Amino acid sequence: MNILSVNVGLPRSVEWRGRTITTGFFKQPVAGPVALDLLNFLGDQQADLTVHGGPDKAVYAYDSTHYTHWMHQLERDDWAPGLFGENLTTEGLLETEVRIGDLFRVGSALLRAVQPRFPCYKLSVRFDDPGMTRHFAKEGRSGIYFRVVEPGTVQAGDSIELVEAADTTITINVINQIVLTRKVEANVLAEIVALPHLPDSLRSQFGR
Repeated sequence: MNILSVNVGLPRSVEWRGRTITTGFFKQPVAGPVALDLLNFLGDQQADLTVHGGPDKAVYAYDSTHYTHWMHQLERDDWAPGLFGENLTTEGLLETEVRIGDLFRVGSALLRAVQPRFPCYKLSVRFDDPGMTRHFAKEGRSGIYFRVVEPGTVQAGDSIELVEAADTTITINVINQIVLTRKVEANVLAEIVALPHLPDSLRSQFGR
């Protein structure tokens, strides 16, 4: 597993379907080591902090396998890293395999996988396609949000090393599918609520 690209971007205003939308979705690859603190990469920022960003959404990773999939689904010319709003474009880091709480060394930083990405309408804005948010959710290729346990620097070419495996079989993808389908067995729900690294927002949601 390794990093193919580190991508950052500041919020910008775009016109979309008769509205002015401010979004931090437009991210560009950057060369060399990029500093990462507890909330953001240097040069990166979210537009609406009520639903984006924060410790449990500090770093978003999306795998190149998904790019290959989407290239067969969508017709477009721009397939540059960062298109899905990810900070890290990865190789070999899939939500079907990564568990809630897995701890990784990425560059000199320590990142803990904590939740999938549930897309908002701004994904549709980025793709200029009003159906993209729904399409993204349906495909189940959510990507992974990480909490920063130890700040550091990350750059393209860095390896992704699992340094602490979570004591659970609950993957990022399992959480994504349960939230989307609202179907879960009672014993699995109990295990999810007890996960020590599950974000409080999801714990509350599953508790209800």
